[in-house]
Amino acid sequence: MIMMNLELLFKTAKARGISDVQVFLSDRSELSIEVFDGELDKYEISASSSMTIRGVYNGKMGTFVTEVFDDEILPQIVDSIIGSAKIIDALEDAIIYAGDKEYAKLEGLFDETLKNQDVAEKIQNVKKLDKAMHEADPKVTTVETMYSETTRRILLQNTKGLRLENVVNSAMIGGSAIVKDEHDQRTAFDLIISNDPKDLDVGPLADKIVRDAVSALGAKPIPTGAYEIVFKPEALQTLLSAFQGVFSAEAVHKNMSLLKGKLGTVIGSPLFTLVDDPFMKKSSRSRSFDDEGVATKYKALIDKGELKTYLYNLVTAKKDGVVSTGNGFGGSIGPVNLKVLPGETRYEDMLASVRNGILVKDVQGAHAGANPVSGDFSLQASGFVVKDGVIGAPVALITVAGNIIQMMKDVVAVADDLKTGYFGITSPSVKIKSMAVSGI
Repeated sequence: MIMMNLELLFKTAKARGISDVQVFLSDRSELSIEVFDGELDKYEISASSSMTIRGVYNGKMGTFVTEVFDDEILPQIVDSIIGSAKIIDALEDAIIYAGDKEYAKLEGLFDETLKNQDVAEKIQNVKKLDKAMHEADPKVTTVETMYSETTRRILLQNTKGLRLENVVNSAMIGGSAIVKDEHDQRTAFDLIISNDPKDLDVGPLADKIVRDAVSALGAKPIPTGAYEIVFKPEALQTLLSAFQGVFSAEAVHKNMSLLKGKLGTVIGSPLFTLVDDPFMKKSSRSRSFDDEGVATKYKALIDKGELKTYLYNLVTAKKDGVVSTGNGFGGSIGPVNLKVLPGETRYEDMLASVRNGILVKDVQGAHAGANPVSGDFSLQASGFVVKDGVIGAPVALITVAGNIIQMMKDVVAVADDLKTGYFGITSPSVKIKSMAVSGI
């Protein structure tokens, strides 16, 4: 809850020669529940608030961050903004935004039912997931389940008359199971993300986690070679998380992106479309404005294989002579909700089309094994052999390698099984024509 008199702050700053001021407030409350083998292991409620105040002094931007909202610190705020502005060399970032004509009205991003649901019921649901996983198969030895819930309110107000506010909430429930037989031990993890309690159905989730773990028992590497690859959503999302920074115009300007100079060129298959959807329902990341007050926009980064735009904040947009895409967050640039649009192919039909391939369910080491400048990656993977459309033996201790642009160009099918994962990225399964796999 904001207590500071912002009008008094603006008046005090102006009297000291600060031409424009912007305040960005973030209120965040979180609930965290963890259950380990049937026992409540963690129950925690936390709340935090922070305010970032930016001001233009002699054409330079000064910044002050505080968690104290009392009017008594107004002189300290003004002094700090002036002090930090004096040591700034660059003039290019001294922009306080007057606002856009329209801001999208966000729908379905705050669910009162989730907010009002009793905590005891939420704990019981986590224990229910734990119990269902234990009972799903006698091979289950250890189970960990978790629930996290976030409510976030952001407020932006400045001396140019702009005042914006968003409130969102979302929950995540998931778990991991360790299974063991006389020869092997495997683990699997999955989760559901939504702000609608009706979506958090733990029965099917428990079955899937345990089934994934049991089916991986006995996994071994396969011979090195080139294989057709089907990436399950979770695997593709992990890979994309390592490369999402290449869309930042700042990374392009600093020669740290493989997409430099590629605007308007084909970098993917006609079947591949990647968007930034800031209005996606049930996502706690969704926003109608960025941290600079620019209206967020639904945009295709890659449209049917063609690179359409970079992501911009006010400073990088000014450098390129374009309009900000509304992707300035916390002093950096990034997508809100990255999403690969689903195709029309049924997942089952995609698998049936594979002659000699691998169904990749999990990749690891994406951030260490991916190069955002060259686009090359080499990741440890696990999954299943697919032969003539039939899923076969489990596979582990293999490495899938390639180049992200070539991989996107080699997409030959996109399924309809859209899912949002741990990294906040949404995608379906995709089939790649051929990739190099290192095994035995």
